[in-house]
Amino acid sequence: MEEHYFQCPYCWEEISMLLDPSESQTYVEDCEVCCNPIELRVTFENGMLIAFEAVSIEQ
Repeated sequence: MEEHYFQCPYCWEEISMLLDPSESQTYVEDCEVCCNPIELRVTFENGMLIAFEAVSIEQ
């Protein structure tokens, strides 16, 4: 597992997350501070993180 830090697109708090470098993924997870849903887009290549996006989900 690889620890990655990013800012919540709603409350701008820094969040720490453990990522699995064995696969790229897109999924939704709630912010641990403000509880709003964040779409996470994680891309790994050969076990290295090459792209990470945390975007708000417009409701």
